[in-house]
Amino acid sequence: MVDLVQDILDNGTSTITESKDSVTWFKNKLEEMKGKKIVFNKKSFPEIGKMYLFVYDAKHKATLPFFDVYPLVFPVEYYSDGFLGINLHYLPPSARLGLLDSLSSIASDNKYTDNTKLNISYSVLKQASDRFGNYSDCVKRYLFGQVRSGFNYVSPTDWPKAAVLPLHKWSINTDMRYRKSSPPY
Repeated sequence: MVDLVQDILDNGTSTITESKDSVTWFKNKLEEMKGKKIVFNKKSFPEIGKMYLFVYDAKHKATLPFFDVYPLVFPVEYYSDGFLGINLHYLPPSARLGLLDSLSSIASDNKYTDNTKLNISYSVLKQASDRFGNYSDCVKRYLFGQVRSGFNYVSPTDWPKAAVLPLHKWSINTDMRYRKSSPPY
């Protein structure tokens, strides 16, 4: 099992240049997660409309030009073997905040407590594509069997902080046929 905290500390935080509040929040979250035993079972499935950070190893990485090892995702729909989600890392940080702002119109409440979640589905996204902007590049399919950590819940009060941090880790396929493809930024 991948140690998410240590791996992010070793590989994912050297480029953090965002606001001091976001960095402080992230360091506190890492400390909370450190040493926690990860158990993956049905009870740990992510809830639709809530935000999660996890470790992922794409099943079809040999045929993908790149993928995000640390997705920051709002699950949208379940399937028997996984789920569809909006991975904010496929947008630059400034665009992530714009998408979050648009998605706030479908939040269950405007208090942003731990009970807050997005009232979201893929059909809602499609019907309101003009309102949510260019989200389509962010919608990805995740297989439960390829998740390499627990789903680390991000509280709604922390969504903007998590969204602006460069927590992504791109796994890039070096196969020559993908040489013209690159991560979104």
